Amino acid sequence: MSNPVKFDVLAFGSHPDDVELCAGGTIAQMIADGYTVGIVDLTGGELGSRGSVELRAVEAANAAKILGVTRRVNLGLPDGNIENTPENRLKVVRELRFCRPELIFIPAPDCRHPDHPAGARLIIDAVFQSGLSKISSTDEHGALQPTWRPHHVLHYMQSIDFFPTLVVDVTRTWKTRLKAVEAYASQVFNPAYKPGVDEPETFISNPAFMEWHNARAKSYGYRIGAEFGEPFLYHQGPIGTNDLVAMLRKERPFR
Repeated sequence: MSNPVKFDVLAFGSHPDDVELCAGGTIAQMIADGYTVGIVDLTGGELGSRGSVELRAVEAANAAKILGVTRRVNLGLPDGNIENTPENRLKVVRELRFCRPELIFIPAPDCRHPDHPAGARLIIDAVFQSGLSKISSTDEHGALQPTWRPHHVLHYMQSIDFFPTLVVDVTRTWKTRLKAVEAYASQVFNPAYKPGVDEPETFISNPAFMEWHNARAKSYGYRIGAEFGEPFLYHQGPIGTNDLVAMLRKERPFR
């Protein structure tokens, strides 16, 4: 068997920029606290109305550097057609078994972009299969990978709100998160980016998108007594505990 590396957290996105837009502050904070974090993009975003696959790959690498992630890979699945096939599940299983994360972030269960819930379904099924010993067809450098199943799975929020299980205070890393998002100059609003004649304004390149996105982070932050918050939905909850006092020991701030 191969000698696995060990990540604390692995964040999956259907496209480059999904993770930064929805969990960038949380990831930056985890890395600042000494946790090892990786990002896996399912597609190259080749159907995007702006930019190119090559440009988005450069932007993704720059964003990863800003956040400080240890590893970022792209699985090369077709944009606009993320299918839950055995072959695609094995690609995700291979990453899970290689990185062996305790916690993973995955796309939203419902969203205006069909690739997001499709990516979530693919990853959820791969998570289960990654722990099955009889699925032994994944290898690393020719050596068989040991099984692994993450302990916790969290959906991040995208265009459609859900009632979150928890909200992370990301106030201290909000500026880092903004820099990581701004690395995608071809995708989000950036006055310095000059789109081509065949590059229309999109849902996220509209200047109002970032205003709304930031306002939502402020709204969820306010709910927990923070300036900025990122909401998450715990997959297949409830969350269990055998020490409620220790779990809730942090004092709840009041305004």
